[in-house]
Amino acid sequence: MTLKDHSPIIIRAHGLTTKEYNQIKKILDRTPNITELGIFSAMWNEHCSYKSSRKWLKELPTEGNQVICGPGENAGIVAIDERLALAFKMESHNHPSYIEPFNGAATGVGGILRDVFTMGARPIAVMNSLSMGSADKIETKEILRGVVKGISHYGNSFGVPNVGGELRFHASYNGNCLVNAFAAGIVNRNEIFYSKATGIGSPIVYMGAKTGKDGVGGASMASESFDSDDKLNKAKRPSVQIGDPFLEKKLMEACFELMKSGCVIAIQDMGAAGLTCSSVEMGDKGNLGIFLNLDKVPIREDQMTAYDIMLSESQERMLAVIKAGHEDQAKKIFSKWDLDFAVIGNTIEEDKLLINFNNKIVADLPLKCLSDQAPQYDRPWTSHKKRKLHTHIPSITIQGAIEVLLSSPNHCSKRWVWEQYDHMILNNTLKRPGLDAAVTRIDKTTYGLVFSCDSNPLLCSINPFEGGKQAVAECYRNIISSGGTPLAITDNLNFGSPEDPEIMGQFVNCIKGIKKACVELNFPVVSGNVSFYNQTDGKSILPTPTIGGVGLIKNISEHTAGKINENDFYYTIGETDAKTTALALLTELSQAPIENVNIKVNLEEEKRNGQFILCLFREKLISSAHDVSDGGIALTLCELAIINDLGFIVTEGSTEYFFNETQARYVITVNPSKEKELISLAKEKEVHLTKLGVAKGTKLCFGQNFLSLAHVNDLYHNVISNMMESKDNLN
Repeated sequence: MTLKDHSPIIIRAHGLTTKEYNQIKKILDRTPNITELGIFSAMWNEHCSYKSSRKWLKELPTEGNQVICGPGENAGIVAIDERLALAFKMESHNHPSYIEPFNGAATGVGGILRDVFTMGARPIAVMNSLSMGSADKIETKEILRGVVKGISHYGNSFGVPNVGGELRFHASYNGNCLVNAFAAGIVNRNEIFYSKATGIGSPIVYMGAKTGKDGVGGASMASESFDSDDKLNKAKRPSVQIGDPFLEKKLMEACFELMKSGCVIAIQDMGAAGLTCSSVEMGDKGNLGIFLNLDKVPIREDQMTAYDIMLSESQERMLAVIKAGHEDQAKKIFSKWDLDFAVIGNTIEEDKLLINFNNKIVADLPLKCLSDQAPQYDRPWTSHKKRKLHTHIPSITIQGAIEVLLSSPNHCSKRWVWEQYDHMILNNTLKRPGLDAAVTRIDKTTYGLVFSCDSNPLLCSINPFEGGKQAVAECYRNIISSGGTPLAITDNLNFGSPEDPEIMGQFVNCIKGIKKACVELNFPVVSGNVSFYNQTDGKSILPTPTIGGVGLIKNISEHTAGKINENDFYYTIGETDAKTTALALLTELSQAPIENVNIKVNLEEEKRNGQFILCLFREKLISSAHDVSDGGIALTLCELAIINDLGFIVTEGSTEYFFNETQARYVITVNPSKEKELISLAKEKEVHLTKLGVAKGTKLCFGQNFLSLAHVNDLYHNVISNMMESKDNLN
């Protein structure tokens, strides 16, 4: 029987273009049925195929002596030593979190945790990078409240510390918030698991929770733009998954037990596109076909179709290829943990995805065409036109500028957020959220791990190339400021529509900047995610490439805790370029968008100054280090004063100097007894060193002008809580 062609409405609803639909028909030499169309839709969308970004992602450096597993698996892996390794990944859950903040954010945490433990790694830390709309909008507050509750619920219940992250507000995220989730875990190097299926006739087993209709079409929805019509967006709520962190904890332990049994050939979590993507990816990597019998899949809803089962994104599910003859052994493990387990298929020699349902074949597709041979586009792109250069700061005192920044939700403490997370569970967190980077210890070793999340969307929107470089460089500095040697990064690249040449140009130039920084700093990319179509009514978010970096402290007992003592001297590492823009302050004071700034990232200086800071840590010459980024030296000094509950006296200087955002700089503190040694070493290493002043008293003194520490502390800590408690009905 010849199938009737699908209507243009159905084709568009599946996120396919007419050209792509015709390509599918050509591949099959027939019209696909609705299940087959759904499978193609899931595998060919941006979220799964990277069809608009793959060309450029190939440019990123992914290799290094420390890299064990680069992009292409569930998570990247870097070596810690000859025995231990670290698996980590960052991924977006943007669209689900806007539609349904609590469940969208919660399942974002669940998904990234599965990515890590699928590799055989036990999760030890999570972070998140959040970008929200205008801080004075009721909708923003509602979304933020739901997102934070969702992250807290899943992470706290699962039992993994949330050790850091970032939060920003900007009008471009109205109608399209960003929720980027990061997770990391420890694994023995000889116990890493991959998703490559091998062996013809190997059983394919389903493990975990039952399959429902939640999340059907979630991957395709993640590759769509939003509409300002709230009804249309709410109609997408069924595509948002619902998670159960307690069940995922059981699933993880059962998977670890299965891995130790020796019967696992390949394993893959069911994330985006559920059973479709997990089965296709395992087959594709092993150059094998896949046969699935959907009649064997555990389901929890009546009248589920083959389409529903294949595209469901129900949470807490895994797929594995195991050794033949070990089915009963595997089933016993999952029965013990009170989890579903079923043999639902096997690998086949033919290049096919064969789906059986109700005792008949409902899908017969060439597997390679779904994955590795999915469409790839070389989208046209244009570079951002640079306009008038902004350098001059409106007349304002240093004290006034500090009050402006600390009163901004973008530069104040994010304590309201991280206090809702359990950052001390497992009792290995050494450095709490809210500082440069998080630090955790590794049980039964001398090692510490350093984690940081960083992005500068404002700079990326003005100069994507320098913005891409800056995000990597700031992550690098944050890790070094905590005493860690940078190892590698994961990236989460959030942009608008790639079909817009200017947006695509932002993406391309950010990639070029990231590549340049990663190469120069020996900071390879081992995993990541691209999130396109972050826009509403055609209005895009700021380009937001988020960098999640990891570093290693070999001997945690030698780590400088960062406690500043009275009479310690303040110094800056790195030379300040007077022509560099004070972007954070200028943005807060300007009524119009900033179109061009002078911020350049000198990677040679980044590397030299960073290595010098690590040398200072090793020699125990400093009591603290803090990188200089948004808000310049002034905001850095204020944060250190607040954290240490200790004021300072620094030399007189201009507003332009103190808020200047020259890169590659650090503020350090040193005991007077070690000052001469510091100066001597800086001269030897050819590092620029400038004395600022002394830690002292309860005032923040810039020459003769000062603010009280109590006042600054109050400003810094209460902005977000006051904002969230406000009853103002502003829209």
